[in-house]
Amino acid sequence: MNEIKLEQNKYKRLFYQGMGVFCVIMGILGIFLPVWPTTIFIILAAWFFVRSSEKYYLMLIRNRMFGKIIKNYREYRGIESKARIKSLTFLWLTLLISMFLVGNILITLLLLCVGIGVTWHLYALRTLTEEEVRQLDEENYQTITID
Repeated sequence: MNEIKLEQNKYKRLFYQGMGVFCVIMGILGIFLPVWPTTIFIILAAWFFVRSSEKYYLMLIRNRMFGKIIKNYREYRGIESKARIKSLTFLWLTLLISMFLVGNILITLLLLCVGIGVTWHLYALRTLTEEEVRQLDEENYQTITID
């Protein structure tokens, strides 16, 4: 499997690498900021790095926190049931706290719409089977084939 396909154009490769770093930073911010997504930025970072930097791509997919997210999406286009539950719990908890603290009806409605949209998206993703989860847990991120 040829996974890494580096861009031949030096300027495109630098652009992709910069965008990958930017997406990782945005994804890390999403861990701490309610309503700010994490997963999509990490998946985008992987997309940019697979075209620009073998080193950064491997660092990202071997990362204990982010590697599994990328692998779940890349191989199964899905999410673990417990990850969905944790995400939704954290999402709605932070949204409700934000709604309570802000007290502005327009912002509350906006946060409510965001919450409904993210919930819809998480339920639209396929739920991984126990066997798929077990297989992902057993696989070693070191066995990636590179040409």
